[in-house]
Amino acid sequence: MKSSRIPGFYKMPIEERIKIVKEFAGLSDEEAEMLLSFNALPKDIADVMIENVVSCMQLPLGIATNFIINGKEILVPMAIEETSVVAAASNAAKMARPDGFKAKATEPIMIGQIQILNPSKDAKEKIMENKEDILSLANAQDKILVDLGGGAKDLEARWLSNDMMVVHLLVDVRDAMGANAVNTMAEAVAPLLEKITGGKALLRIISNLAIYRLAEAEVIYKKDAIGGEEVVDKVVKAYEFASLDIFRAATHNKGIMNGIDAVAIATGNDWRAIEAGAHAYAAMNGYKPLTTWKKNDDGDLYGKIKLPLAVGIIGGATKVHPMAKICLKILGVKTAKELAEIMAAVGLAQNFAALRALATKGIQAGHMKLHAQNIAVMAGAKGEEIDVVAKKMIELGKIRMDVAQEILKEIRKK
Repeated sequence: MKSSRIPGFYKMPIEERIKIVKEFAGLSDEEAEMLLSFNALPKDIADVMIENVVSCMQLPLGIATNFIINGKEILVPMAIEETSVVAAASNAAKMARPDGFKAKATEPIMIGQIQILNPSKDAKEKIMENKEDILSLANAQDKILVDLGGGAKDLEARWLSNDMMVVHLLVDVRDAMGANAVNTMAEAVAPLLEKITGGKALLRIISNLAIYRLAEAEVIYKKDAIGGEEVVDKVVKAYEFASLDIFRAATHNKGIMNGIDAVAIATGNDWRAIEAGAHAYAAMNGYKPLTTWKKNDDGDLYGKIKLPLAVGIIGGATKVHPMAKICLKILGVKTAKELAEIMAAVGLAQNFAALRALATKGIQAGHMKLHAQNIAVMAGAKGEEIDVVAKKMIELGKIRMDVAQEILKEIRKK
């Protein structure tokens, strides 16, 4: 039985790591070669993805190990430039074993908004009277989506002011993020809504606050696995700080999104849309943490996350970018709901790792080695020099460019 628990993975050469991932995910030789090439996006594909292409800006792609989500062993690809994020997620997942994370997601319902200016006073009632005709027109725009069980399912209408209302078209987008389908439907029904309401339709666009497309994950960390009941209490107090203070809540949630965004980028999903939705959701009743942490009756740490995760496994970069396709294969997901569940679990793990570090030894300790290596590279160190310079800076407790340059000068004199 394959396992995501791979002791010493971080110590292995890149080639050995790729070999393990290849066997775990059943990658082809060609896919493994693409990982090893560090050059996965051909210029002809890049040139049709965005405008005015001149090159590619690459990010490191790491693998978070140790995850068990809904009883399934999972290796998690994460694309991110920030030091320690992948290691923190892996360590948090390790401490959650053998039970791991339980996760679930709602149906993939997205909201299309149609803004109506100067509608009649009875516009809301008229819209509801004509609901079936509006939904039918919306569904005529995407027969394939309807055949797959998706499509426009319901309507909502709200007055925003005396002369403005908004109509929400609720669309089941199945395994897509859904922006194209929802926007097409919103634009298609706008003229009919004008006719029904006597108003003028202005904006017709998807909302990134996907309140009907939520993902949840929960975990229990045994007190003995994380350093005892004192650590449990400290993590709970750290959470309470975020729940009471917006300045801390912003950074608390940023740490959650470190993990979620990294998986989103790796799989070709729109991380800006995910970020917008997550923070808007956090602010619906005053800006709050997206996670909750408490001590259960056994003295163990219970954590939960709940947030909108509008992610897809078809359409957009998920099927265009060669590396995104490989990352989805490594994850082994068959539906967008599964991907959302994994991302929620990763966000929860990331948050635990940050809170535990902050409440015990402080966040900088875990950052220092890679930070020192980065400074060494910036100072001009190459090959084996990088580790030597980094180690010396850590010993001195001075991780600065000028110090790295001095150490490098001394090394090269010998």
